[in-house]
Formats: sequence, C-alpha cells, structure tokens
Amino acid sequence: MFNLTGKVAFISGGTKGIGKGIAQVFKRAGAITIISGTDKTKGIPVAEELGVDFIALDVTDPSACKNVINEIVEKYGRLDILCSNAGIFPQHNIKDMTVEDWDLVYSVNLKGTFLLTQAALNVMEKQQYGRIVITSSITGEIVGMQGYSHYGASKAGQLGFMRSAALEYAKQGITINSIMPGMIMTEGLMAFGEDNLKQIETVIPMGALGTPEDIGYTACFLASDEAKNITGQTIVVDGGQILPEVQGY
Repeated sequence: MFNLTGKVAFISGGTKGIGKGIAQVFKRAGAITIISGTDKTKGIPVAEELGVDFIALDVTDPSACKNVINEIVEKYGRLDILCSNAGIFPQHNIKDMTVEDWDLVYSVNLKGTFLLTQAALNVMEKQQYGRIVITSSITGEIVGMQGYSHYGASKAGQLGFMRSAALEYAKQGITINSIMPGMIMTEGLMAFGEDNLKQIETVIPMGALGTPEDIGYTACFLASDEAKNITGQTIVVDGGQILPEVQGY
C-alpha cells in the first residue's frame, strides 16, 4: 500500500526540515522525486544525499513557478504529485511589524502556494490525474502563537484556498489536501534552544516532538492512489498537542 513507484513528485522547500522529510519518504516509496529551494549551493548536496533531483526556485516568481513545472514535465513526461511545502516563519510582534514583513510572509507562504498549485493544475488537468498536498500548520487555523500573526494568517489562508481549489478540480481526477503539523523537530525549531524544546515537549501528550518523516508519511498517504476519495481535507499531525483544554493537562 501507498506505493508511489513511477509517480513524478515535486516538493517545494525540500532541502531541509519537513520538505526534506517528505522527500526521503517519497523516495523510499518509489517516486521519481524532485526538490526545490532558493539556494543551489545548499540544495544540490542535499539532492545528492537523498538521491533525488534539484531545481532552484523562488516560489514568489510566477514565471519561475510555471517554468519549473514545465521543465519537470519536459523531462519526465508528467507531474503526478505536488507538495507545496516552501514557507518561512520569521518572528515579529504586531506593534513592530512592517508592511514589508507582512508581505514577505504572505508572498512566500500563501502566494507561493497559489502560484505553484496553479502551474501544476494546468498539467494535471490535461492528465485528468493529480495529487496536491499543502503543508499548512496548526498555527492560524486552530491555535495562535505570539509573534507569528502574519505566519498564522498565511497558514489559515492556505486552507481556505485549498478547499475552494479542491472543489474546482474534484471532477478532474485531482485531489487537493493539506497537512497541519504541530511542533516538528526541524532546523528552525532547534534555534529555540534545548531548554525551550524540553518545555514544549511537556505540553505534547505523546511526550515528544514530531519528526519531518512523520509529515512525510502523511503526505505519502494523501499522494497515494488509496487516498483517491479524499479531497479538500486537512490532517493534523501533532502528537496530540491541540487536544488538552489546559496546558500541562
């Protein structure tokens, strides 16, 4: 089950963290896997490590998004799976946040999802087949986090976009779903420091931070043929983080 052998999968923001975890799982599941990132000098070594292809991409550039999708189709003949995962999460309190701070987060996280999805759908509609998986977050739709109002808004926005897009393409053999990770052990989270991470673990019922591969397994399921009747949905992967009514339950 959940065999992706022969499927062509593209993962944006796939050079580290959750994106890298998705790429690792997809590669093991047999998918022809392509990852992207903004920095070629960092991305190529990661791609070589994973045994996948790398394409440099700025997801905020409409032409670049179209060109990357076309490049993949030209090389492999099709695109079966898009994992729209590229995202940023800089911290800014509302009182200090500039319009430029807000626009940058929205441009990468939300506009980037729209641009890549639009480009992929142009191909998938012709195929009458496709799987799109968007990496959102529990922050925004379910919980809030101080200093991340722009991030939370962009992540909630992804889910609104996803639901309407799923409706538009439901009759085209295309499913569009999202994953809402909780606290996942990534390079960005490690910057919080060991003491803070230990504190975070105390409020997760399962007692540990998630791994990037945990998100990869969920993405693999949503990208599989077995998930053909699931669209417009979200799956929370958080070790039970959002369950307690009171922290420290």
